[in-house]
Amino acid sequence: MGFLPRRQAKSDGRLTAKLTQAGSACQAAGGRLLADGRRQAKMVGSMVPYDALLVVSFGGPESPDEVMPFLENVVRGRNVPRERLLEVAAHYHHCGGRSPINEQNRALAAAVGQALARRGTELPVYLGNRNWRPLLGDVVREMQSDGVRRALAFVTSAYSSWSGCRQYLENIEQARAQAGAGAPSIEKLRVFFNHPRFITAVVERVQEALARISPQRRAAAPLVFTAHSIPLSMAEGCRYEEQLREACRLASAAVGREQYLLAWQSRSGPPTQPWLEPDILDVLRELADAGATDVVVVPIGFLSDHIEVLYDLDHEAAQCAAALGLFMARAATVGTHPEFVEMICDLVDERLRGVPPQAIGKLGPWHDVCPADCCPPVVRKT
Repeated sequence: MGFLPRRQAKSDGRLTAKLTQAGSACQAAGGRLLADGRRQAKMVGSMVPYDALLVVSFGGPESPDEVMPFLENVVRGRNVPRERLLEVAAHYHHCGGRSPINEQNRALAAAVGQALARRGTELPVYLGNRNWRPLLGDVVREMQSDGVRRALAFVTSAYSSWSGCRQYLENIEQARAQAGAGAPSIEKLRVFFNHPRFITAVVERVQEALARISPQRRAAAPLVFTAHSIPLSMAEGCRYEEQLREACRLASAAVGREQYLLAWQSRSGPPTQPWLEPDILDVLRELADAGATDVVVVPIGFLSDHIEVLYDLDHEAAQCAAALGLFMARAATVGTHPEFVEMICDLVDERLRGVPPQAIGKLGPWHDVCPADCCPPVVRKT
């Protein structure tokens, strides 16, 4: 699905291919795909300029009848009980039987295309998803048909982890393999948890949330940042938690707060498998026990207000806070905040024009090309 700021696409951008039901690739196969893709990118990159931007995201259903097929696609190849799928499906139906993530990403892609055009950069912007239409495989074939030869990819995850980074790299290479000979080279932009524009966008969302609290109580309201929990066995193999804590520290300092909390949300998997803790609901209970009357919840681990935000925070966490007598002000995600949109353009300019990378804080700008052994998946015991 292309978003063209200045030039017309060769195709109409409407994808008619049926949902590709490819099974999960094993780690070794994924590694081979990545290695092959990197070699091809190096060969193509020495001769061909970048001629497109691909926004890569998770995807989500857009109508009630798509909810279960979408969830079945998400868990394909994994032994997830149907009861669990029905439980998660109820979250989507509570929110109208759809996820707003595709709509939000279409708006983001359009905004980025317009911002690039204002900078004098004429790149068509495409949107492709891991789990639902428009699927990456279909979109890469569309890009190939449009004549794209070398694209940059912006993945809608600010942090390094298996599911938020490396798996997307493998998804891209799988999509290129499906497209076959002549598929465009696609190179992922770096993670951006400490880019100054990202932090600025987060800070402005925090300030908007703080403004909803009575001035007399505002200074005492704790800041609680949230992110998607992941298994400890995954967290131990990547920099996800470290990067999140740095982003929280930077945002908290920018609003004049030395104290903040990082809570986790949206965990899944068997109860016997340890995941990152504490859970947001437990943190809310502890704050209420400590005498808090207000709390600002900041979903810094998410870029848009999709189901994990709308259900897990705006429904479950809000109900918990109300029962505890806490006034909960949930900060909006960065979404299409102008600073966030400009940040994506900055990342493109780093690769397109060699602009020096921007980063604040202790960790510095992240690498453009991930090491071959970065962010390993969870090793599931049999």
